[in-house]
Amino acid sequence: MSTKIRLQRGGRKGRPVYSIVVADARAKRDGRFIEKLGTYNPNTNPATIDLNFDSTLSWVMKGAQPTDTARAILSYRGVMMKKHLLEGVRKGALTEEQAEAKFEAWVSEKENKIEGKVQSLNEAAQASRSARLAAEAEVNNARKAAIEAANAPVVEEAPAEEVTEEAPAAEATEEAPAEESAE
Repeated sequence: MSTKIRLQRGGRKGRPVYSIVVADARAKRDGRFIEKLGTYNPNTNPATIDLNFDSTLSWVMKGAQPTDTARAILSYRGVMMKKHLLEGVRKGALTEEQAEAKFEAWVSEKENKIEGKVQSLNEAAQASRSARLAAEAEVNNARKAAIEAANAPVVEEAPAEEVTEEAPAAEATEEAPAEESAE
């Protein structure tokens, strides 16, 4: 019996959630499986992967073949790295302690990388939020100024002064032709 480690789809339309399972290669995608190893949720950023590491490593060491996507997930979580190191121990290239030290170093580096990504995503979200709030405040201030301008009382004294200033000039122009006709 050939076994595969593959994804079994669940969730609603457009929002998939996958179970990582070990199944007979002849079984349907969402059909019968031997063991559920974990879950994979690609809807979050970064994607959420819950995996039973020991059971998955056991199945990989027994010869279960992961599909391409499952292999990428297992590599991301370190199962394939651990398998590689254990094969080196079995062949005599490494000691158990050396393999464990290499794996711990890899895991800590991977966790730092993931933490850095989460931090950068949080900072980007915070910057986006503050930019949106600043833009909203600017729009609100512009609206407030427009409303104040529309509701401001109309001052009639200023136009009246302009009219009185223009009136003497008009009278002076009228008087000048009258003087010319008198001569």
